[in-house]
Amino acid sequence: MIGLAILGVVVIMALFANLIVPHDPFAQNLDARFVPPFWMEGGSWKHIFGTDHLGRDYFSRIIYGARISLVIGISVACIAAVIGVALGVSAGYFGGYVDLVITFLITARLAVPVILVALAIAALYGSSVKTLIIILGLLLWDRYAIVMRASVQQIRELDYVQAAKIQGCSTLRILAAEVLPNVLNNLIVIATLEMAHAIILEAALSFLGLGVQPPLPSWGLMVSEGREQILFDPWLITIPGAFLFMLVLAINLVGDGLRDVLAPDSRA
Repeated sequence: MIGLAILGVVVIMALFANLIVPHDPFAQNLDARFVPPFWMEGGSWKHIFGTDHLGRDYFSRIIYGARISLVIGISVACIAAVIGVALGVSAGYFGGYVDLVITFLITARLAVPVILVALAIAALYGSSVKTLIIILGLLLWDRYAIVMRASVQQIRELDYVQAAKIQGCSTLRILAAEVLPNVLNNLIVIATLEMAHAIILEAALSFLGLGVQPPLPSWGLMVSEGREQILFDPWLITIPGAFLFMLVLAINLVGDGLRDVLAPDSRA
């Protein structure tokens, strides 16, 4: 419930960013550079979280950064789910050579470090929000495939699946009506974890300069832009870092809670 509450606040921030922000997150004011947050000496309520190196309001950029993180996290999770579920269900249901080929693909994918591949592709083809979503979506499907394969292998021999086969139901109908609904709980849990994973990777790539590009307010990019002032204005890093930490923690807590609700037998 704590994770759900935090996630709900971030979602509200993202959805109603235009109504919440007190300033234009892209407006620069070089006369107001490095204004500290209101709780520090020299700060004011005009800029709650202070301003950055270009005089942009930090609170407004944090609010808009929530929108970018959620868009990337949800989009990547959906793309990866489509690929991973298709491969995992096919491997688990059909077995044989299909399972052998897909297992080889999963093994090959696991042997490839995601962050290095993402860095290489972003460096070659340029970096943007759209490119980042496509790259991460095509790289983070392995966990879906592994879990779906194992789940379907357990389900395919159960009585209700065999009954559907005896009745002459098509393979597509069996997968859609009998198999997928019974692995949906695992899919939801994996999707939440992969969403958090995608947000962390986006922040890492943006920090390295190969993710979201300026002037878009990505939390990872904000940390990167503030690293040169870490000794003098550490809040430039700690504020976006704290929001990133809370968002990823909230998503993981929601995923753990959904696991307990949807699969109570797996509780520790």
